[in-house]
Amino acid sequence: MLKILGRTSSLNVRKVLWTLDELGLAYEREDWGMGFASTKSPEFLALNPNGLVPVLIDEQGALYESNTICRYLAARYGHGHLLPVEPRPRAVVEQWMDWQATDLNPTWGYAFLALGRPTPGYDDRDKIAASVEAWNRAMAILDQRLAQTGAHVAGHDFTLADIVLGVSVHRWMATPMERANLPAVAAYYARLKERPEFGRWALDEVP
Repeated sequence: MLKILGRTSSLNVRKVLWTLDELGLAYEREDWGMGFASTKSPEFLALNPNGLVPVLIDEQGALYESNTICRYLAARYGHGHLLPVEPRPRAVVEQWMDWQATDLNPTWGYAFLALGRPTPGYDDRDKIAASVEAWNRAMAILDQRLAQTGAHVAGHDFTLADIVLGVSVHRWMATPMERANLPAVAAYYARLKERPEFGRWALDEVP
């Protein structure tokens, strides 16, 4: 049995749960972090020394880093579904997964903690404005890509890139701020909403 450690309010946990559901895999989940079991406990740090969720546990041990977990699940159980087997198509999927983690995510941290999940200490107007501007600028890159494909991030087929970017697109759409007019992203968001798994794990109504 696969086990996931992490709370459902975490965007990174939601990526993994969405991937599990797309692959039709059974799993157990335990709440850890932010009001639940402490991720700074020796027990948890033995599984992930970074003290962050999610962590996947299977018969081979613990695995952390959400995008890596998603890749592992798709590679092991997907048989080409969600993550292509051929090197070049797979690299395109992984390119956009890495872009989400290293280029998109760093832009929105301050704005989201100020506006989307109000947090003490995140009230500097200049920093909020800079974060919103950077976030919109990064999302414009995604908009250009989606305008090219007319479908999904890596091309015609739905892949892991759409899972990791889908939760990020929802966060951008749901945060109360001034958003750039990005028609391809808006159309993509509407298409994602047609997937039951997106409704379950990317939208706000997460249990």
